[in-house]
Amino acid sequence: MRIQFTKMHGLGNDFIMLDGRDTKLPGLTAGTVAALANRHTGIGCDQLILLEQSDKADFRMRIFNSDGGEVEACGNASRAVALLHGSEARVETDGGVIVVSPTRAGASVDMGHPRFDWDKIPLDYAMDTANMPVSWDSLSDPAAVNVGNPHVIFFVANCEDVPLDRLGPEIEHDPLFPERVNVNVADIRDGVINLRVWERGAGLTKACGTGACATAVAAINRGLVSSPATVKLPGGELAITWSPGTSIIMEGPAAESYRGSFEWSDYA
Repeated sequence: MRIQFTKMHGLGNDFIMLDGRDTKLPGLTAGTVAALANRHTGIGCDQLILLEQSDKADFRMRIFNSDGGEVEACGNASRAVALLHGSEARVETDGGVIVVSPTRAGASVDMGHPRFDWDKIPLDYAMDTANMPVSWDSLSDPAAVNVGNPHVIFFVANCEDVPLDRLGPEIEHDPLFPERVNVNVADIRDGVINLRVWERGAGLTKACGTGACATAVAAINRGLVSSPATVKLPGGELAITWSPGTSIIMEGPAAESYRGSFEWSDYA
């Protein structure tokens, strides 16, 4: 079976987009996703996005990391979906229903309300998620925020100095996080949040939209920045608007790279 795909990215965080809303696609397995995501023998991506019909929203977005695992949310992919769809839409995800809207500069996404309760992150046991009494090497006093998927955020003097390639997987797989966790390290200079993210199941990426949302929320809660906050990632900048009791609004660019097709049996 020949399958059409669209390759897209948001600030360099790249996706294979499969549209199964009108044409039913074969069942995805973790092995097929990982084979397609392989940058040497497949198409290559950080995440694979599958669009399907939904009875809760205009359509459903399923998100698979490059290791083949399915996850709840992806902010950068949400902006790509807005461009691919071409108009405002309510989109069902495993992290909840979001609203995506194309804009002249890319897309805007209503990511919904952040969650702070320890069992909603989730953590393995109860603690203050605004100032967690835990540490890994020099990283300490993090905040935890769920924005459809779980994030832990560390504010440091210089995020570039953190060996995230070593500490990221250690924290991601710590038993404190029963569903694993996305690891964010950030510093603030001249009111701008500089951010690097180790993504659960994908590793270091050029940008993480949900990480930008979670980090901005944590920084606003701590009084480190005001809303709207500018978050600068290796791939570019996002604008995050939030205040307590409201939804998170993320704005930023997304783009189509190319289109193509592949034979499903080559990767099944």
